[in-house]
Amino acid sequence: MLSQKNKYAIKALLYLAQLPKGERAKTADISKAAHIPKKFLELILLELKRAQMVASKQGVQGGYYLLKKPEEISLIDVFRLIDGPIALLPCASLKFYEPCEDCQQEEACRLRWALIEIRNQTLAILEKISLKTMLDQKTEELIL
Repeated sequence: MLSQKNKYAIKALLYLAQLPKGERAKTADISKAAHIPKKFLELILLELKRAQMVASKQGVQGGYYLLKKPEEISLIDVFRLIDGPIALLPCASLKFYEPCEDCQQEEACRLRWALIEIRNQTLAILEKISLKTMLDQKTEELIL
């Protein structure tokens, strides 16, 4: 399940991706527009800043802005940064692999095989969808 923190990070990034070139957004403006608690948003923005997805400038004309183009930030980048592994179990993870304690023959485990299939398809979709892809969707194309 998508964590609240991950959802807020994506909403903040989408807000920043919609800014006209050269503009910056104050934390309070992002918080209000994206309905994100300001203190929580500040922590998320710091994490996104450490990951070099966003940057900030101090002062009257300051605020946050994207460091990368919207097409260069995919959902997989945000998911892994905020929530870590994509796989449902560590034994099916690419980046956070750990063997299961109760598994006798990992290579023959049918559950692991199924979870690897789920992981692979999930990764393919998350890698394909960028901030730009999300912004380019027309409202009538969205399935609600």
